[in-house]
Amino acid sequence: MIDVKFLRDNPDVVRASQKGRGEDTTIVDKVLKSDQARRVALNDFERLRAEQNILSKAVASAKGDEKGALLENAKALAKKVKEADSKRAGLEGATKNLVMQISNILDPAAPIGKEEDFVVIEHVGTPRTFDFEAKDHVELGKLLGAIDTERGAKVSGSRSYYLTGSGAMLEFALVNYAIASALKAGFTPVIPPVLVNPPVMEGTGFLGQAAENVYHIEKDGLYLVGTSEVPLAAFHMDEVLPVEKLPIRYAGYSSCFRREAGTYGKDTRGIIRVHQFDKVEMFSFCHPDQAQEEHKRLLQWEKEFLNAMEIPYRVIDVASGDLGSSANRKFDIEAWIPTQNAYREVTSTSNCTEFQARRLNIRYKDGNGTKAVATLNGTLVAIPRMIVAILENHQNADGTVNIPKALQAFLGRDRFELV
Repeated sequence: MIDVKFLRDNPDVVRASQKGRGEDTTIVDKVLKSDQARRVALNDFERLRAEQNILSKAVASAKGDEKGALLENAKALAKKVKEADSKRAGLEGATKNLVMQISNILDPAAPIGKEEDFVVIEHVGTPRTFDFEAKDHVELGKLLGAIDTERGAKVSGSRSYYLTGSGAMLEFALVNYAIASALKAGFTPVIPPVLVNPPVMEGTGFLGQAAENVYHIEKDGLYLVGTSEVPLAAFHMDEVLPVEKLPIRYAGYSSCFRREAGTYGKDTRGIIRVHQFDKVEMFSFCHPDQAQEEHKRLLQWEKEFLNAMEIPYRVIDVASGDLGSSANRKFDIEAWIPTQNAYREVTSTSNCTEFQARRLNIRYKDGNGTKAVATLNGTLVAIPRMIVAILENHQNADGTVNIPKALQAFLGRDRFELV
């Protein structure tokens, strides 16, 4: 949630941000109108309550007929105070509901445009030239006994899969390497819940434009998370964090669930776009003044992970129209996928500034008072897509796959053999 005072003082900035995202700009004037009515109602309520306090003191010292008259006045005034308070509360709720519809303010450096208008920041590594016909990850998965999409579909429907044998072992190795890397960088490992209540899902910004991809368990009033960013963000909900301990960093490992609505016909082969997958997610609570530097650090940790996997990739600055509502800027890392002759997203990192923290009431306290913290997230490894990138980039002509050096100690071998 953006700061209403900021909107009041900078309406044109908020309008420009909404326009850059391709979202409703008229909401700004609606908020301003509602906020003005709210402030008038608040002043009326406080004036009447002050009168009520004065009258209460007068009643306490009055006697006889004078006291009876004052009590009648007090009764009438109490009714007015109650009505004024109800009006104030209603307008506060209405204003908040409107403000909740506004996405985070764009970073001025974020590229403006639609999904395809991203800016490439850098290329790392050179795509491999094969002297044989490269196999895709589905074929390699069968040869290695690593991926079974046919039985996955039989059991759970489309976009489902089993990781078996070397595929399962590769996931464990990736997770262990990711957690070891996170520990080295000062993160606290967390295994969070994957079922959350509505305020948590709404607070992190996933019940707006992203709601169609969220699994809702209506009977229990709970949601399955699409990323551990959600429970990690809510970990300190309604808390005040010691400023001297910021940044506080967590690395969450969890299963993630996405409906993949609106992707009919896209990536139907293999495990690039699936309904359930495991992921290690970095999350940071930091001072707002530290947020941009923290964002760069998260990106660097992601790059180091890709470097360790020995996979060519590029880093892109995501365009405004492709940002989630909570992010004011996002960097994606896209790994080279040989059989698609294309770069595909494998990790991302977002700076959400104070947007989520205001919704979740997470603050820090220093000599200048209590204020909202900044929150940032970054995917260290999303398992299925990283498996795709490893299998396809490190394959041999016979279908065996070389294991990146960084993972060999976790797997006790240097190559995946055919089954």
